[in-house]
Amino acid sequence: MEERAKSLALIAAGALLGSITATVAVLKLLPPRIATVQYSNGAKSNGEAVLSAPAAEGNSSLKAEMYEIDHADLLKDEIVSEQLTRNIQFFGFDAQQKVTTSYVVVIGLGGVGSHAASMLLRSGVGRLLLVDFDQVSLSSLNRHAVATRIDVGTPKALCLKKHFSSIYPECHIDAKVLLYDASSEEEILLGDPDFVLDCIDNIDTKGVHGNSLCTLGRWGRVKVALLAACVRRGLKVLSATGAGARADPTRIRVADLRESTNDPLSRAVRQRLRRDHGIEGGIPVVFSLEKPKAKLLPFKGPNGDEENPSDYQVVPGFRVRIIPVLGTIPAIFGQIMASYVVTRLAELQVHMEPIVNFDMDHYRVLHQRLIEHEELIYGTSIQVQVDVEEVMYVAKELWRGRSARDQTTKVGRGMWRSVNELMLVRWDKSKPASASNLILLKFTEADEHESTTLEDLKEHEPEFFTRVTSTLKRAELDLAL
Repeated sequence: MEERAKSLALIAAGALLGSITATVAVLKLLPPRIATVQYSNGAKSNGEAVLSAPAAEGNSSLKAEMYEIDHADLLKDEIVSEQLTRNIQFFGFDAQQKVTTSYVVVIGLGGVGSHAASMLLRSGVGRLLLVDFDQVSLSSLNRHAVATRIDVGTPKALCLKKHFSSIYPECHIDAKVLLYDASSEEEILLGDPDFVLDCIDNIDTKGVHGNSLCTLGRWGRVKVALLAACVRRGLKVLSATGAGARADPTRIRVADLRESTNDPLSRAVRQRLRRDHGIEGGIPVVFSLEKPKAKLLPFKGPNGDEENPSDYQVVPGFRVRIIPVLGTIPAIFGQIMASYVVTRLAELQVHMEPIVNFDMDHYRVLHQRLIEHEELIYGTSIQVQVDVEEVMYVAKELWRGRSARDQTTKVGRGMWRSVNELMLVRWDKSKPASASNLILLKFTEADEHESTTLEDLKEHEPEFFTRVTSTLKRAELDLAL
């Protein structure tokens, strides 16, 4: 223990001095804590890996230390707390403790899922279940988070588990080489996970000439089944949509499935969830506003002629066709998913940018309507304390481009039509028209609002009253009013 204390002191000193070389050198002096992945005879049949302790001089106390640390006590471990020190500084100890004691399931471990899982691990998530049927291929190395050429041919789940054990060995990692379907649902979703990440991609493998990305193939149907199961079980789930054939990282968004636009997979999944399961929304998704820049490549057989890809499937519906992928985009999808999940596990409030397709002309119109309304109701616009940029904040950030009374989601043309029916009015008529006292309403709703009082709203519509006052309080905090 003395040696260990000395080493830790040197680590801290090395970090303080900014000497990466010194820190790495000192880490090499520490007793090995990394478990290795081995296969048992029983594990080969179901594709699960078994962690075995390193020989490490037969040190039974070391083995106990490695495998018997309670997740609730992990942050008390000197090395773990040092490894996660930046997260602890960011979230605070108690919030990071929630992350460290959490359990997350990641299904689909390709370009998106491997990066999501990797950052969940590095963020200190205490338990991970990694699920994927596929193996690492040479062509997947352009986007996979940790795989190397040595890993080609290895099941992706076991590949990640092997690499993860050297990054954060205290994390309890289960790896399952499985297809998600009705028969494996219970095995995968058992244990009340704190979050499920759906990183299953979708490519329709049927037909030679069906190059559209919007057809819901087997993997799309698997996504639908997984999302429906999570909703049915009351599990929090975050889903990734199409990351292939995109190039613009600035257009990636997180929003409710109902709000996703320009994404063929989202549209197909949305329709199937509504039709088969009666689910209208309530599922957050990561998607791109960018239209796909490429189509599925034609499938060619050994003789170079186009053939039916179904004839070459190992499993019905298993992907054999290729979609061009710029490796950076699925990686960013995965990073966003990890950030979304970790902040929610830590209970840090983060407001994702809303999907509002207004331009500055729309905000100028809303500003002008506010001025005209103030002059009509109060005889002057002197109490208007917002400019066009603040109107944009109120309409976009606070009310997400729709009436404070209308919480349904409008996308595409519906959103464009709705702006022609909206205006800003004061919430509390006794206060100026500031960013923290403006609500977005339809014309008819604005007339009704002007004829009522806040006391009436509080008494007869308490839910609406509470929601609005809570939203306006956020404006006070955001703008430090």
